[in-house]
Amino acid sequence: MEKAHRYRFYPTPEQESLLRRTLGCVRLVYNKALHERTQAWYERQKRVGYNQTSSMLTQWKQEEDLDFLNEVSCVPLQQGLRHLQTAFTNFFAGRTKYPNFKKKHQGGSAEFTKSAFKFKNQEIYIAKNSEPLPIKWSRQIPKGCEPSSLTVNLHPSVGTSRLGLMLQRFNLCPLATIL
Repeated sequence: MEKAHRYRFYPTPEQESLLRRTLGCVRLVYNKALHERTQAWYERQKRVGYNQTSSMLTQWKQEEDLDFLNEVSCVPLQQGLRHLQTAFTNFFAGRTKYPNFKKKHQGGSAEFTKSAFKFKNQEIYIAKNSEPLPIKWSRQIPKGCEPSSLTVNLHPSVGTSRLGLMLQRFNLCPLATIL
């Protein structure tokens, strides 16, 4: 069973710089992939899926003018491509409109899966950063729960930083005790 919790956090200037660069890179990768997919359809009537955009990301990271993509964790970049794939899946299923480009003034978000952060002693360390995030724990994480992913939101107009934790609960009661 999964449950989400949201917390405010107050990043140090170094952490805020890293997170802003990460959000910018996620937005850039998402927009480039959306452009490539749209262009492939209009020019060649060819659908481009997640695997092809993931290969494009590898090529983009090797380009000299995009080498800054290597300065941030690759997990949020891949998650951005997965979110784009979900947006296209929902579009082709008729559940939503065609995906839009992400804009800088909306703040943005970056999702870190379990491989891109470490949870130890009630502290969270994200990839490419040695200090824990200074989180205001408005509620404690329940015993037996482990974060499976975290989403970072920075809102430029309000100046707030929020952290969303998806918690995986491990201590579920066995079926035999329920019956």
